[in-house]
This record gives sequence, C-alpha cells and structure tokens, in this order.
Amino acid sequence: MTSTAVAQAPPRPATRGRRRRNWRGWIFVAPFLVVFALTFLAPIGYAIGLSLFRDQAFFGGTTFVGFDNYALVLADSKFWQSFLRVLVFLAVQVPIMLLLALVAALAIDSARLHAAGFFRIVIFLPYAVPGVVAALMWGFIYGDNFGLVADLNHLLGQDVVKPLSGNWMLASIGNIVTWEFVGYNMLIFYSALKVIPNELFEAAAIDGAGTFRTILSIKLPALRGSVVIATIFSIIGSFQLFNEPNILHSVVPNVVTTDYTPNMYAYYLSFGGQQYNYSATVAIVMGVLTAVIAYVVQLRGSRKGM
Repeated sequence: MTSTAVAQAPPRPATRGRRRRNWRGWIFVAPFLVVFALTFLAPIGYAIGLSLFRDQAFFGGTTFVGFDNYALVLADSKFWQSFLRVLVFLAVQVPIMLLLALVAALAIDSARLHAAGFFRIVIFLPYAVPGVVAALMWGFIYGDNFGLVADLNHLLGQDVVKPLSGNWMLASIGNIVTWEFVGYNMLIFYSALKVIPNELFEAAAIDGAGTFRTILSIKLPALRGSVVIATIFSIIGSFQLFNEPNILHSVVPNVVTTDYTPNMYAYYLSFGGQQYNYSATVAIVMGVLTAVIAYVVQLRGSRKGM
C-alpha cells in the first residue's frame, strides 16, 4: 500500500461568528474604559480647554487666547520660584528618605534583628496617619509658643531651634514627609528582598561571603528595580507637595506663602483669585514637567539595570 501526499486545504476565511467573538474582550474592558475616560481623560481634556481661554476683566466672559496662557506661565517668576523650591526639596529629601528606608529594610530582613515584625509595623505606622493629621501634629510640635520646640527653647533660655522660620521651613516640611513615607518605601524594599532566591545566599555562604559582601553583591543589585520605582513615586510626590505646606500656611502665612509650591500656587489662583484658566495652565505645565523628569529617571534606571 503506497502513501500519497495529501494537499492541505487552504484555511477557511473567518466566519461572522468568529468575528463577533473577537469583540467579546471589549465587552469586559468597556466598563474600565468608561470609568477611565470619565475620571482621567475628561478632566485632563477639560483642563486643556480651560487653559486656552482667558477671562475678560472689563467685558465679562471668556475669549480664546490659544497658547498665550502658557507663555505667561513660562515667564511667571512666582511659578519658577515655587518649582525650584520643590526641586531643591526633591534633591535633598528624597535621597535621605530612600536611604533611611533602605537601611530599615536591610535591618528588618537581617536575621540578627530581634522583633523584626514589631519594628516593621512601627516604621510603617506613620504612613497610615493621614497627611493632614501628620501636618497638624508636627505643626504643633514646631510651634514657637507651644509644643516640644517651644519647651526646648524655653529650657535653653534662647531660640536655638526655629523650625517655622524661613531658613528652616523647607527642612521642617522635609522632616514631616520623611516621617510619613519612610515606612512606605521600606515596605517596597523589604518586599523585593523577600523574593530573592535562597540559593543565592547559600552559594554566598559557601564562598565565605560575609554580611556586607552579601548585601553589596546580592541584595543591592536585586533592589535596583524597586529603588527606581520608589524614586519615581517620590519624585511625583515631591512635585505634588501640597498638604504639609498648606497646613503650615495657616500657622506662618508670612513664611509659607500661597505660591510656596506649584500646587499651592495653582490652588490659590483658582479658589482664591478665581483665575481658573491660568490655574489650569499652571497645573498642565507642572504635570508635563513632572512626567518628563519621572520618565528620564525611569529611562536611566532601566539602562543601568541592563
């Protein structure tokens, strides 16, 4: 019995039923897309639309001005002063906060630390405190006439520490933010440490690697991705700085002005000065700058990881 080659039949064209089944995935995605469009895309589109108009002071109503509002923001000294202020805040506070979180994560992950679970909860607990409550609490501690700092200065007989003064205000806000978010970043680093394969530590122990050598050769390289993520989150959070300085604004309005940060500037332009169009422009420009800086950090972090 001889074998014969059987020609393969050409593939049949897709039927209508198959085409219809291809749309079933969109049915499941549609609720998310609707919510995403209403809560994310629509506000951004509305803000962009506002930024293209300007209120008429004498005649009333609004008029289309194109990109004139953007030109005003780029030439606005108050905006750039507030932007540089949060940039300095970012450059100083973020490395300190991430370093403290990294040290805490390494210490808790170490088998030599007793009651590691207790310390993990204690360090993470400030993150559970709402930002407004934390700012109020630290504002009370910083008070010149009341609180811990006032008692310390009274004990020493002079104003040694003045955290609400102009020279110390940015550092004081940085202390509040660090206290709030060290635990959050510590948890990111700690989670990354727990997924490192035990075989690497066993191999390092066989090779005679000590504690510090294990940290440098195994743990820190494994934390590179989580450090990039925590850095990006911290950059975005720094440029969104609002709660802490806004609460302290009511305590020392001459030091923390309404344009202390870009977010405060946009907020008080809108709700204090009724300049909705210009406020939307400030918010959009700040959002673009934040996205660009975060993207550059992510790109550099990814290249180092290659």
